[in-house]
Amino acid sequence: MLIRDKIKILIVEDHPIFRMGMTQLINREKDMEVCGDAVDVASAMILIEKYSPDLVVVDLSLKNSNGIDLVKEISAQYPNISCLVLTMHDESLHAERCIMAGAKGYIMKEEASTSVVGAVREILSGNLYVSPTIMSHILNKFRKQPAVLHESPLKKLTDREMEIFQFIGKGHASGEIARHLNISVKTIGTYRERIKNKLNIKDSGRMVRHAVIWVETGVFAPPV
Repeated sequence: MLIRDKIKILIVEDHPIFRMGMTQLINREKDMEVCGDAVDVASAMILIEKYSPDLVVVDLSLKNSNGIDLVKEISAQYPNISCLVLTMHDESLHAERCIMAGAKGYIMKEEASTSVVGAVREILSGNLYVSPTIMSHILNKFRKQPAVLHESPLKKLTDREMEIFQFIGKGHASGEIARHLNISVKTIGTYRERIKNKLNIKDSGRMVRHAVIWVETGVFAPPV
């Protein structure tokens, strides 16, 4: 049973073991309690309406959906609810997109066990939170001039294009992506062409290789 004066936290994560670990970690705090968990955007929105959590912990890669879409929905519909984003990727590209979407914090999964409680407290105190690794990356970026030369080409992609690029990197064919996103295969083809043009990639085979490397390592090497 929830205690009213406790900080209520909703976890949105599609990996059961990680979700369980996060729940145990948060519930150890005397003033915090996990009020529920979800695996995708739709179920998360239902639980947000039901429990009115103080903060939602969101994984960027969710079952049949995208965490950044959830962050945007929460920011638009429930501006008083804060979002803390978790991800496997450590480049500032994602952190900046998440903050622009309305997230109040961003940490890598590998740092979650040591950082998530502190991040929650920092966010609910009214501050922005990013991991030391991300902060260092962002600061180094701003020290370099001209900054535009050091920006990842992936920043040219829209949120939807980024989502499709990620699906490609996970080995999904156009038909599978279309079903996941509830759009036509023809539209997926249009997005794939836009992605190739924006990233200056000559053919689909090379785009797939770049996408796979990015998904597995978090690194995007511009085509030569």
